[in-house]
Amino acid sequence: MEKRRLGKTGHQSSVLIFGAVALAHVSPVEANAAIELVRAHGINHFDVAPSYGEAELRLGPWLAQHRSEIFLGCKTYERSKQAAHDELCRSLERLHVESFDLYQLHAVNEMEELDRALASNGALEAILQAREEGLLKYIGITGHGYHAPQVHAAALERFDFDTVMTPLNFVQWMDPRFRGEAQHLLELATQKDVGVMIIKTLAQGPWDDKPHNYETWYEPFDNAAAIDRGVRFVLSQRVTGFTNPGDMRLLPMTIAAAENFRALDSAEEQELLNSAVTYQPLFAPA
Repeated sequence: MEKRRLGKTGHQSSVLIFGAVALAHVSPVEANAAIELVRAHGINHFDVAPSYGEAELRLGPWLAQHRSEIFLGCKTYERSKQAAHDELCRSLERLHVESFDLYQLHAVNEMEELDRALASNGALEAILQAREEGLLKYIGITGHGYHAPQVHAAALERFDFDTVMTPLNFVQWMDPRFRGEAQHLLELATQKDVGVMIIKTLAQGPWDDKPHNYETWYEPFDNAAAIDRGVRFVLSQRVTGFTNPGDMRLLPMTIAAAENFRALDSAEEQELLNSAVTYQPLFAPA
């Protein structure tokens, strides 16, 4: 699988970053099978969070034996210094590791959340202290929602983040305002050498009143051809990689799409974007 440099961290991350949210509701046997599958395909960057159900507990026993083999990212939802410190320590314990390669402010979707996390006695202070103590190497920010690109661009202007994890897909790209903000974020990240990771790559829209056939909170593309198109669009942008959807059943097709990636040419991209009118963007302006 192709590897790309994760910005100023210098790490060569696989273009498919294993989103351990897929382990949230599976048995230990299923979790072990998934971990061995992604490792067999050269995936060397894992992303997990304490909010992902049982994911930390499922990943921990494997990490206890194989920590040096992967770049490990974790996150905190907390916005205050003490709460973020406590959550970070719990994650280290649950994952059976001594440190993280990357620790991220999680789900910073609106400006007010960014303000709280970066304020005096906010979560960022706990992360900086943990870095000084050797508990983590790099600092990132994540989030989703319509305003995420705008909020994340503001974050990069206010603090020297190493990475950003933000939503993008070809359906959402057709919203002119979202597209403009996303383009600005990607340009800023390039200028500042910030590693960019993409979420919601395979979101075709909200569930609305349709049956929820997958663990994902959005309706994902779920056939090989559509998954391939979604992955090609995202990896054709100035990004390091993307995370898989949070349902184990989609993992093999997502791996195959990442391994078979070919950059879109202009005609292919336009054809794909023309097809976006068939779908409903996941995020809409409030």
